[in-house]
Amino acid sequence: MIMDGYGSPSNYPYNNPYGYPPPNQPYPPQNQPYPPPNHSYPPPNQPYPPPGLPPGSYPNLYGYHYPYPPSVYPSGPPPMPYPYGYPPPPAVATSSPQPTLQHLSSFQSNYHYQETGSQYPPPDNRPQLPERVSSFSSTHGQDSLMSHGDELLPKRENDGEYKPSRSSAYPPIESLIADMRLNDNNGSAAASPSAPSLDRLQNVRPPFTSYSGRFDRPGDLYGYPSSSSSSWDGSISDRMGTPSVSSFSHSSSFNHVQPGLQMVPFSPSKGSLKVLLLHGNLSIWVREAKNLPNMDMFHKTLGDVFAKLPGNVSNKLEGHMVNKITSDPYVSITISSAVIGRTYVISNEENPVWMQHFNVPVAHYAAEVHFLVKDSDVVGSQLMGVVAIPVEQIYGGTKVEGTYPILTAGGKPCKPGAALSISIQYTPIEELSFYHHGVGAGPEYVGVTGTYFPLRKGGTVTLYQDAHVPDGFLPHIWLDKGMSYVHGKCWQDIFDAIRQARRLIYITGWSVWHKVRLIRDGGPALGDCTLGELLRSKSQEGVRVLLLVWDDPTSRSILGYRTDGIMQTHDEETRRFFKHSSVQVLLCPRIAGKRHSWLKQREVETIYTHHQKNVIVDADAGNNTRKIIAFVGGLDLCDGRYDNPSHPIFRTLDTLHKDDYHNPCLAGNTMGCPREPWHDLHCKIDGPAAYDVLTNFQERWLKAAKPHGIKKLKMSYDDALLRIERMADIIGISDAPCLKEDDPDAWHVQIFRSIDSNSVKGFPKDPMEATNKNLVCGKNLLIDMSIHTAYVKAIRSAQHFIYIENQYFIGSSFNWSAHKDLGADNLIPMEIALKIADKIRAHQRFAAYIVIPMWPEGVPTSAPTQRILFWQNKTMQMMYETIHKALVEVGLEDAFVPQDFLNFFCLGNREAGDGNYTDIGSPHAPNTPQAHCQKSRRFMIYVHSKGMIVDDEYVIIGSANINQRSMEGTRDTEIAMGAYQPHYAWARKSTNPGGQIYGYRMSLWAEHLGVIEDVFHQPESLECVHRVRTLGEMNWKQFAAEEPTEMRAHLIKYPVDVDRRGKVKPLQGHETFPDVGGNICGSFMAIQENLTI
Repeated sequence: MIMDGYGSPSNYPYNNPYGYPPPNQPYPPQNQPYPPPNHSYPPPNQPYPPPGLPPGSYPNLYGYHYPYPPSVYPSGPPPMPYPYGYPPPPAVATSSPQPTLQHLSSFQSNYHYQETGSQYPPPDNRPQLPERVSSFSSTHGQDSLMSHGDELLPKRENDGEYKPSRSSAYPPIESLIADMRLNDNNGSAAASPSAPSLDRLQNVRPPFTSYSGRFDRPGDLYGYPSSSSSSWDGSISDRMGTPSVSSFSHSSSFNHVQPGLQMVPFSPSKGSLKVLLLHGNLSIWVREAKNLPNMDMFHKTLGDVFAKLPGNVSNKLEGHMVNKITSDPYVSITISSAVIGRTYVISNEENPVWMQHFNVPVAHYAAEVHFLVKDSDVVGSQLMGVVAIPVEQIYGGTKVEGTYPILTAGGKPCKPGAALSISIQYTPIEELSFYHHGVGAGPEYVGVTGTYFPLRKGGTVTLYQDAHVPDGFLPHIWLDKGMSYVHGKCWQDIFDAIRQARRLIYITGWSVWHKVRLIRDGGPALGDCTLGELLRSKSQEGVRVLLLVWDDPTSRSILGYRTDGIMQTHDEETRRFFKHSSVQVLLCPRIAGKRHSWLKQREVETIYTHHQKNVIVDADAGNNTRKIIAFVGGLDLCDGRYDNPSHPIFRTLDTLHKDDYHNPCLAGNTMGCPREPWHDLHCKIDGPAAYDVLTNFQERWLKAAKPHGIKKLKMSYDDALLRIERMADIIGISDAPCLKEDDPDAWHVQIFRSIDSNSVKGFPKDPMEATNKNLVCGKNLLIDMSIHTAYVKAIRSAQHFIYIENQYFIGSSFNWSAHKDLGADNLIPMEIALKIADKIRAHQRFAAYIVIPMWPEGVPTSAPTQRILFWQNKTMQMMYETIHKALVEVGLEDAFVPQDFLNFFCLGNREAGDGNYTDIGSPHAPNTPQAHCQKSRRFMIYVHSKGMIVDDEYVIIGSANINQRSMEGTRDTEIAMGAYQPHYAWARKSTNPGGQIYGYRMSLWAEHLGVIEDVFHQPESLECVHRVRTLGEMNWKQFAAEEPTEMRAHLIKYPVDVDRRGKVKPLQGHETFPDVGGNICGSFMAIQENLTI
């Protein structure tokens, strides 16, 4: 299995025609974008539940019985009529200060951890470590335990449910589901009012109010006024009824409540909990907890022993115990089985005070928000208890706050008097005005807020597709104001930048190979120069050359014994090449912090990688000064990456790709087989933002170069970094050359990362200081997850279309029809689906184009690849069903299909046998993938891109894939940039932007489709969607046909069938990939989930 951080081949048949239909040919089935609906707007009152759930009520899966605050509308407001008529078809044109530790970002604390979302064990049942835990690198799912975050979970069987390996001490999930209704035996109190219906909440939203006043009335919220929520005085008042059924019902067991904790009467709601869509932001405060139990079993047992000793002996022994050893509490905030926030751990404290704020983006169907109070432990964590807040009570924007009892699975307090003080308030997407005007709107636009690096203005950006674009290969593209788009040559520009460096060359990579040749069409003088030779010669000139490369744990060189490693990254080989030179190579393993559990440390070290790809050099700034420039994107400087827009598979094996054959999708002998073509995105940053890329390198290098083990005995060590602030000829960030605001060529650029404090030096050691640098607090670390923040911000701000190219596309598992608790909780797929749904309800056009590989790199029949394809299929299914439900909601399900708004594509190539290449090597055995590929002369083009274009005005390019590994911040380390030209934005032009980003998209489409047509100027239009899909379907027919023919275009509609209801299934007759096999929709095979999501 070979992956750029993970993954694994395919094959198709079909019959042609191959020619493109004329551009003006209508696409069936309809000509009008929006025929009148068959029923009136607004939509029905009942919200649509997530896929797999029936409309109406939602079972209380956990059996909680919490007192809920009263409804926003006790009797319900009158419905509002639809305020305007049906729009005509669009024409196709050419509060008060809060405590400290506040996260300011709109998305700052969206840290999605994997935690169990089904059963909560009582605190007195500690999870037992199995006798033997197999390696996390296993691809056969033989682990007896899986680590989710730092939790211990039972093994997942093939049916997708977690099943304990031994009898459970707490009720099975089936018994909890069976009791779905809240207890109604509490006849002494009035029932809470029912929640308002969805249409009322959507059309008449009250001003935000706070549930922070009195709670001394029957039926009111079970809590405290905000003015006294932390004072904890008052008398005991235990007037709670005694429920009799649910495992999480309230009981009257607060009979040992400590003085100062006041319990207030409540009335449980009758009926099942409502599932509502939360799409917007949650503002959450986790303030403090009181009277938490001591979860340290050793200390508890020791205390019990002391209690049995004579009084004077016990007092003497306890007197020698300086500090009581007790729980290390933290709080996880979950919604729909996804963890959306987590406080830091406070060690050895039963009355912790966090005063921690989370401003979290949400796009979840949910019935409750859960606050899980846990104890951090060396082997994971233990659940103390839970506080639940019903979604229907925050849905109207009401602020709910108070102090709540922390209950165990049996519905009893985890300890007499144990309680948690919190507040929560929901703001829907409609009321978040900063998403309403596109990306980069106005001169006051400050970029993505609450991130580690700010928006830097006045720079320049060069955008690249593939490693090289030969002169004249792609068509000429006109921009606004008579300008032309220039197709960049990425590896040639990197070669020139390295050769012209005078002070420093810093390179980070998942893989860096010293034998790679960056220039292959520049004649013998340049074409024969390898990267290793170039860097060694520059170091001999006195340039500081530092390489920071991921240390693959499976590649080793010990006492002459060498292993290449599963990933074949050449890390040890490159280190050996530079060993006796002044080039310094630092192999950096991906490690977890010492405070993590043993299981978490093994998982991080074995599964996750350092995935950033940067080249940083000094360049001429004029007047005998130097400046910093940086290259950022998806291209590693290693074998298999050099390619051009023609993406040859056979013809260049003896020329451009001689000694650079790469195809990990074929197992065994590959002599005479096609290479794997490579498509990627990259960029060059010149300006202030390049210094932020340098800062990232410095922070990572200082962390990795820190002495460990016996090296600590040295009195001092040289970290090898240049102190550019001490070098007079290198301009600092404050003096970096910038273009003026009125310069139309100016770019505004912002750097984003996915990284945690285990991989950088410079994050504050005290987690309470995290907000000073806009970092998210994890359980035992600080996290920068601003790449996910940037994607969510850009998608929510999109007004017309989204174009994505990415190596993976997996996420929003909390809204899948099954496997909701998988942990692939990034919001990106759900946000795109909801953006389209919102536009459908508003009767506006919107389109999303998503280009992914035909299959993940590696053998397509292997378990990891099939599992990734399975998760990818679940993601597609969820998105298409969400769109279909929006069409049904407005009565347009007969006029449109989900693919009129969302389409997935892949890339492939096929070469006719024209005699330019002669097969070499002995023939392969018949009916093998190698033999089939040689005969069919076709292969997929591997999409390794990691980029997104929004409305032709904003672009994100980097190393991050759209999956949990890249977005979470505690898994693979990533870096990306987001950029726009303020003079080419919809807000300024009020029409299609015609700047460099527009030219970049058109250049990519010209590469993929082989043509440029007028309809491509409006990607959101129905005509453009139909045209691109038609071309993709025809390219698939040519790719899958029996006889090989030359493909002039490469964009292929992803080979699945999507029906009118959004159901995704294999194409009839093409269930597996051509030539190489493997189910196109994937298979559910047992394998460690964290590896494939």
